[in-house]
Amino acid sequence: MSDTAVGIVYIDKELCTGCRRCAEVCPVDAIEGAAGEPQAIDTEKCCYCGQCVQVCSAYASIFDEEITPREQKMAERGLLDSVKEPLFAAYNIGHNKEVKKGLADASLFKMVQCAPAVRVAIAEEFGMKLGSLTPGKMAAALRRLGFDRVYDTNFTADVTIMEEGSELIERVTENGTLPMFTSCCPAWVKYVEQEYPELLSHLSSCKSPQQMAGALFKTYGAKIDNIEAAKVFSISVMPCTCKKFECDRPELTDSGFKDVDYVITTRELAQLIKDAGIDFKNLPEEDFDKPLGTYTGAGTIFGATGGVMEAALRTGYELITKQAIPDVKLDFVRGGEGVRRATVKVGDLDLKVVVVSGLKNVKPLMEQIKAGTADFHFMEVMTCPVGCVSGGGQPKVLLPKLKEKAHENRTCSTYVHDDTLPLRKSHDNPDVQKLYDEFLLKPLGHESHHLLHTKYTPRR
Repeated sequence: MSDTAVGIVYIDKELCTGCRRCAEVCPVDAIEGAAGEPQAIDTEKCCYCGQCVQVCSAYASIFDEEITPREQKMAERGLLDSVKEPLFAAYNIGHNKEVKKGLADASLFKMVQCAPAVRVAIAEEFGMKLGSLTPGKMAAALRRLGFDRVYDTNFTADVTIMEEGSELIERVTENGTLPMFTSCCPAWVKYVEQEYPELLSHLSSCKSPQQMAGALFKTYGAKIDNIEAAKVFSISVMPCTCKKFECDRPELTDSGFKDVDYVITTRELAQLIKDAGIDFKNLPEEDFDKPLGTYTGAGTIFGATGGVMEAALRTGYELITKQAIPDVKLDFVRGGEGVRRATVKVGDLDLKVVVVSGLKNVKPLMEQIKAGTADFHFMEVMTCPVGCVSGGGQPKVLLPKLKEKAHENRTCSTYVHDDTLPLRKSHDNPDVQKLYDEFLLKPLGHESHHLLHTKYTPRR
């Protein structure tokens, strides 16, 4: 890899001990170097998932020691790092400096969106229990940082289901390219572009919820607040390091401007809050702004593996059958790392679906598709092991037992949030309905195709 190669994730050779734990978790074999020597990242192969960042610690012993009860309590309170003092060689490019500059610019109208997985993890950075669910405190913190509108990526997760579900129905009923792949995970999209460009037509043309939100902020959102689109400063808070790469894709400018100006991770937002002296734990619960902050349970489960599939099935079933789905809780697509298959009876159609969690698990399925032997209609792929809740930009939990607990708790909180929301199907979101009535007119229509859909780039 050239030292001048442009990327999102890097390894500091002065800090790297050559333990190669990063190589063990890399799903695309992008880590180069011999054991015991500083490692490097091949940016042509890297999908920027940030799992190397998550696992990196210059102190190997922190992984090997047994956890004492005292250490476990301290880790759950977010204090273990200060005891162990680990050094991190793998890191992602940060953008807090640019965000602070934008927040300080009085001429800009600042809009922010937050991904579903952020609200089940950010509290860990402030000593709260692993997986604490804190959407209200997060919204309150963002207002105190100076954002004019605190919106939610969950809203456009609901919009994604309207577009993606309609696209799947169209492909199934009109002999379109099948199986269709989800397109929410930018690391997965980059992988297809690099490794299987001949299968790009299988990707849904839908932009990710982040990019849909960015396009809507500078069009529909600007219109709501009667401001010029050029004055909108659009920030997203993501659990994912690859979202930084995604927002810089040159084709994602359908609003007439760069749709998302900067992406910061969950860790970066926590640092902004700390730098501003905001007492996160004692903040009041506040709501997201409407209309682009209204969301359903289907939108929030995008943060866990199988969530996109489950949300799509909840809506797709009702769009096809014109009947209420018997049970919105679809346990058969939920779970941890691996591959799950299911056949869902949707009217007269036996819809065959596959959920892949962990990018290293997808290659056999891709080879089946190339060979023409795949027997399913729809495939969700999440690069990170249990979905976005374990993303590369999430709070770091170094001890393996605690990491597993963190992932379990974050996933549990995601589904608890879904269970407790009054609306749990994307097409029932009243502000999504209003968006189509007033602005987009219909899924897969002219305006939605222009703003919410995209094309892909072969990178082999």
